Amino acid sequence: MLKKQAGKKPQERKTNYPDTARGAAALVLRMVLDDGAYTNIALNQYLRGSRLSDLDRRLATELVYGTVKALGTLDWYLAQCVTRPLDKVAPEILCILRMSAYQLLYMERIPASAACNEAVKLTRSVSHEGSAKFVNGVLRGLLRKQAAGELSFPEEAEDDAGYLSLKYYHPRWLVKRWLGPWGREGTERLLAFDNSAAPVCLRVNTLVTTREQLLSSLAEAGAQVRPSEWSADGIVCEKLPSLHALMAALPKHFYIQDESSMLVAPLLAAAPGMRVLDLCSAPGGKTTHIAQLMQNKGEIIACDVHEHKLELIAENAKRLDITCIEPLLNDATVERSEWLGAFDRVLVDAPCSGMGVLRRRAEARWRKQRKDLKLFPPLQLAILEQAAKYVKDGGRMVYSTCTIEQSENHYLVEEFLAKHSEWQRVPFVHPRTGEEVAELQLLPQVDEIDGFYICILERK
Repeated sequence: MLKKQAGKKPQERKTNYPDTARGAAALVLRMVLDDGAYTNIALNQYLRGSRLSDLDRRLATELVYGTVKALGTLDWYLAQCVTRPLDKVAPEILCILRMSAYQLLYMERIPASAACNEAVKLTRSVSHEGSAKFVNGVLRGLLRKQAAGELSFPEEAEDDAGYLSLKYYHPRWLVKRWLGPWGREGTERLLAFDNSAAPVCLRVNTLVTTREQLLSSLAEAGAQVRPSEWSADGIVCEKLPSLHALMAALPKHFYIQDESSMLVAPLLAAAPGMRVLDLCSAPGGKTTHIAQLMQNKGEIIACDVHEHKLELIAENAKRLDITCIEPLLNDATVERSEWLGAFDRVLVDAPCSGMGVLRRRAEARWRKQRKDLKLFPPLQLAILEQAAKYVKDGGRMVYSTCTIEQSENHYLVEEFLAKHSEWQRVPFVHPRTGEEVAELQLLPQVDEIDGFYICILERK
């Protein structure tokens, strides 16, 4: 099980990892697997200060994301080849074994001899000759067992969840949980979606440009892009040149945001001059989108319970030339009397299990446990009940999550409405089909987009 809290930054760990593709990958994997860092943040921090070639950067990126994503299955393979429990293997050695097993099992273009030799060389850099011999023996043993057909997954008929867990790199408890509501076919599609490559999606900053103009600018820069079919402000990037170069060339023109996430702000229907409260704002994607739709006119109070996250909101607003956002430290479960009935619009983008966006958060599938899912609904309900107090008569509240867990979505809202008969859902138009819906539950295996839930609430 992975650690949940972000720990040391890559540059804070004193190591003798070489600045090579595999050295970079091994170091970043230590950050993620042992120190609790987020995969994308740790990798980006390393690459910003690295002199790796573009080819090596791509290899390091694939090794990191691939190893983290397939972690459970890689450990299953390695457990067949290591005589001691894996948690008794030194962390720096286990990272190298996992990363090397990923190359041997899933990267056909890398010769097995190269993967093994580079693993031994890397082990010598961070440990000693005895460790290097151990790594070489484990990897050679893995190759022998694979060639002999001794590494077959459990039979589907005997353990459907176990088979799918290993085949699609998800924890068994989660696969078993999804088999209930989604069935075998739906669950398999969902697992496959989580393992697919997620495109970079951009939200156009309409305060400074249009989608057509940005599409043209991106195409001129060598990007392969298309308009989002879900959001009028969205752009899907099939291929991008350096994202850092684009940010430098067009610093105010876009915000990196998933398509599903772009659907929330428009449903708030915030008009210029309104007073808006975003109770769970960081890092500010939906907040800045609301500001765009308000034409940067009015007031948005953007809250978070962590002070360091308020800096992200302020930085993003400043970069996009947005001045109507006020970041504020706040516990959304605690009532603020000065806010009672004070806002035209309130957004509750609630903290959640994140089960709808696992393809974009490589480590999340291994950090969550079954018991964690019980923690969110009480917190979400507490926040929603406070939020309702802050809405003016005739105002509107939007509730959203990035999960497909109905206990955090439909049933959570049902519980709120049962306690507050003065509130009701407000129907709205589905962004793709045009039909009227009472709530929007996006399912990756059905909609081929990140899982998200959104509903509009108003007083009767």
